[in-house]
Amino acid sequence: MGLAYNVYLNANKIFGCKQCKTHLADYNDIISRNFRGQHGKAYLFNTVVNVTLSDAVERSMTTGRHVVRDISCRQCQVVVGWKYDKAYETPEKYKEGKFILEEELLCVVG
Repeated sequence: MGLAYNVYLNANKIFGCKQCKTHLADYNDIISRNFRGQHGKAYLFNTVVNVTLSDAVERSMTTGRHVVRDISCRQCQVVVGWKYDKAYETPEKYKEGKFILEEELLCVVG
């Protein structure tokens, strides 16, 4: 498989893993701030970096049933959010392929 190198983002404000400061997402790439996770406020992104994905599972969430994968920091393996693989309800389809990062598990590194 080879070595996995971390991606370093170049932006004015970067979200990183609260545990180890690894870059995860550009603040300016937030699609929506109207999400909640297990730890409170959460953000929706099109793209995140330096994460690994767990196996897909079906979960009942406040907006209905979804198939999701937990995402973990690639550096320290702390779960920082999840990825939406599938939404069963039509109004929720826009979430498919997008990522949630929980604010409580992030820090600003740039």
